[in-house]
Amino acid sequence: MAIAEEEQVSALKQKLRELVESIVDRDDYTVHAADKAIHALSALKDLKCTTFVSTNMEHTPVPLHFRCPLSDHLMTDPVILTTGQTFDRPFIQKWLNEVNGVCPQAKEVLSLCILTPNFLLQGMISDWCKENGVDLPKPVFDIHDEQLTEAHRHRLRSLLFKLSLSLPEQKEAAQELRQLAKRMSAIRTLFGNSQMINLLMRPVSPGTASMDPDLHDNLIATLLNISINDTNKRLLAENEKVISFLIDSLKSGTVQTRSNAAAALSSMSSLDSNKHIIGKSGAIKYLVDLLEEGDPLAMKDAGSALFKLCFARENIARTVREGAVQIILGKIVDHVLVDELLSLLALLATHSKAVEALVNHGGVRFLLDILRENTVERIKENSAVILHLICYHDREKREEIKEEEKANGTLSRLVQNGSSRAKRKASSILHCLGIDPSTSHNNPLPSVTTNSASSSN
Repeated sequence: MAIAEEEQVSALKQKLRELVESIVDRDDYTVHAADKAIHALSALKDLKCTTFVSTNMEHTPVPLHFRCPLSDHLMTDPVILTTGQTFDRPFIQKWLNEVNGVCPQAKEVLSLCILTPNFLLQGMISDWCKENGVDLPKPVFDIHDEQLTEAHRHRLRSLLFKLSLSLPEQKEAAQELRQLAKRMSAIRTLFGNSQMINLLMRPVSPGTASMDPDLHDNLIATLLNISINDTNKRLLAENEKVISFLIDSLKSGTVQTRSNAAAALSSMSSLDSNKHIIGKSGAIKYLVDLLEEGDPLAMKDAGSALFKLCFARENIARTVREGAVQIILGKIVDHVLVDELLSLLALLATHSKAVEALVNHGGVRFLLDILRENTVERIKENSAVILHLICYHDREKREEIKEEEKANGTLSRLVQNGSSRAKRKASSILHCLGIDPSTSHNNPLPSVTTNSASSSN
C-alpha cells in the first residue's frame, strides 16, 4: 500500500473511531452521525477492495478494451456515446459536463449527449473478473458521488419535473427519488433549498385520503431519507406543506407510510429549533394515537419522535394532555417496548400532571414490581427515576412506597446491587422516606426479631 493510501486509511480509522465513540457514549446521537460513520466505514472497505483489486491486476493485466480511455481503470458501468466510443459512465459524464459535450476521442461536439449502457461489454467484464478471481470494483458513481454534482442535478430536476405530470409518471419518479435519496448523500444535499422541497411536494394536496398509496408511500419515504441531512431537517420543518403532509400521513395510509411519517418527524426533531415547530403543529396528538394502535414498527417510530420532542419542555405538557401516560403504562403492562417506553415515561414524569396520571392508573405498584422482578439495568434505572419523581411530587404515595420497602426491601437491594444511576435514585427515595440507605439493606423486613434479640442481650 502506498504512503498516501496508508495516511488516508489512518485518517479514516481515526474519524470512524471518534464517530463510533460518540454514538456509543451518547443516548441522543444524531442520525447524521450514524450516516457519517457508515460512510467512513464504506470508504475504508472501498480502499481495501481497491488495494486487493490492484494487487490481483498486477498479476492479471486488464484487457485494453475493458479499460476506460479516460481513467485507464477497469470499467464498472460502460456506456456508449452517439459516436460509438465506450467509456465508464462517471468519468465520461464528468468530462461532458466540463468540456461542453465534446467527445474526448472523436473531438467533435455531440448533438445529443445520450449515454447508452453497453450491457454486452459489462457482461464480458463481469465474466473476466470471475475467471481471474478479481472482485469487480464498486462503481465510482457510488464511491465518489461528489464528483457528479452536475449529473445529479440534471437527474434530480428531471425526476422532480415528472412529479407534475400524469400519475404513472409521478409514481415512477417518486420511487426513483426514494431510492436515490436513500443511497446517495449528494442527492440529499441537493435538496438543501426550499425550491427543491417545494417541487417534491407538487403532487400533494390538502388531505391524503385520495392519494395513490404507492405514490403516498414513496413521497413520505423520500422525505424521511432527505431528512438525514441536517440542513434539510430545518428546511423541512419550516415548510408548512411538508409538516401538514406528514401529519395527514400519520392519520391515514398504510402502516409503513404512517411509520415512515413518524420516523421523518423523529429525524427532524433532532434539531432543537424543530422541536418547537413540530410541537406547535399538532403532530403530537397523532404520534400518541399511533403509539396506541399497537403495530410494533409504528409504535417504535412514534415513541422515538415523542422522546426527542419532549426534550422541549412545552412538548411534555402537550404529550401528557393527549393521554400518553395511560397509553404507555398499558403497553408496558403488556410487555411491549418496555425499555423504550420507560425512557419516554421518565421524561414525561418531570411534569406534575404526568405524575398525577401515573398515580391514578396504578403506576406506583407497577414500578415497584418492575424494580423487584426485572433484571435489565436500564429498565430498572428508569423505573427508579420515575418512582423518585413520584416521591418528590406526591407525598401521599410515600407511605405506599415505604410499606413496600418494609415488606420487601426492594429499594435497599437496588442501592446494594443496582447500577450507579439506579443506586443514586434508590438512595434518594429512601432518604425521602426517612430510611437510612446504609443500614436498611441489612434489615429490609420489620425489625421485630432484632429488637427481641437486643433486649435479651
